[in-house]
Amino acid sequence: MVKMSPMMLPEGRSFELSQGLLQGAIDIHVHATPHLPSSPRRLDPIQAAIEARDAGMQSIVLMDVFQMTNGVAWIVNRAVPHFKVFGGLILNTAYGGLNPRAVKTAIRYGDGAKFISFGAHSTYFQASREGRIVDGKFTPLKDLYPDFNKEEVDRAISIPVEGPIGDELEEILGLISDNPQVFLNTGHVSVDEAIRLVDLAQEFGIEKVLVATAVTAIASTEQLQYMAGKGAFIEYTMGAFTHTTPIPKTHYYVELEYAADEDMAGAVGGGIRKAAEQIQEVGTERCIIATDFGGYTLPAPVEGMRGFIASLLDLGIKEDGIRQLVKSNPEKLLGLHQ
Repeated sequence: MVKMSPMMLPEGRSFELSQGLLQGAIDIHVHATPHLPSSPRRLDPIQAAIEARDAGMQSIVLMDVFQMTNGVAWIVNRAVPHFKVFGGLILNTAYGGLNPRAVKTAIRYGDGAKFISFGAHSTYFQASREGRIVDGKFTPLKDLYPDFNKEEVDRAISIPVEGPIGDELEEILGLISDNPQVFLNTGHVSVDEAIRLVDLAQEFGIEKVLVATAVTAIASTEQLQYMAGKGAFIEYTMGAFTHTTPIPKTHYYVELEYAADEDMAGAVGGGIRKAAEQIQEVGTERCIIATDFGGYTLPAPVEGMRGFIASLLDLGIKEDGIRQLVKSNPEKLLGLHQ
């Protein structure tokens, strides 16, 4: 008979401690802007800002797969005092994919883009794999609907993993490099594409890079350590580990028949324990946690962040490490207090 060793939980954990660690925190991944009727939001951006401010947080970053969010941030910052909201641009097919003109505009529009993301649902890697369970089997949308290939997959962003990068990508990287207040978000590309983007960022002199949680979820610890070693921050979002991942949704596609499960083939496994272990192996000084919350099936983003903090405390990450994950590292990424 195998004798089980007793489980040793860290001392000092409490609800109050998880609340206290929200003080000065920043959530860099909040979806609280308008969306499709098929994917309702839990709260609007003004509500999200007020709730975060009242919890003692200092900032949130708005994400939107349909529009640049720095215009919304401009409005919220005038409506909600004593708080700061940032926005940016996700290069989805709604903006024509790799579109330098959209990037140039976003950098100067409203309060100015703080990030340029290389696509969410509109990367070739994600669009070609998105699908849902049909008759008990996961089936890609491109196999269910031939028009999906023409409308999305063929227009999606793809990053060359070697060789020439093309004029559009070169111009976009140059624009980010010329605007050091902007950070590069890898978006939902493959791991190999993300590694190429991290390498290219170094070549172009781009100082601030975030490896998106969609990449983190499928990368090996060694691949994450490589990218962190190149100066990138590694993002972990609570949304990657929630109960809603297998639910069919239309997050991006207007056509209701394109409703997709978030739980794509090859998606995140191992739960929050895996995230905690990787954060400790990569190093809290190179990781950032966020929520990816805002959908109506989820808790409010503030509670999502508190719950993530509490879970990581349970899994042995110390208070100082939590503060790096939620405060000092996001401050560096956003160029605050420098």
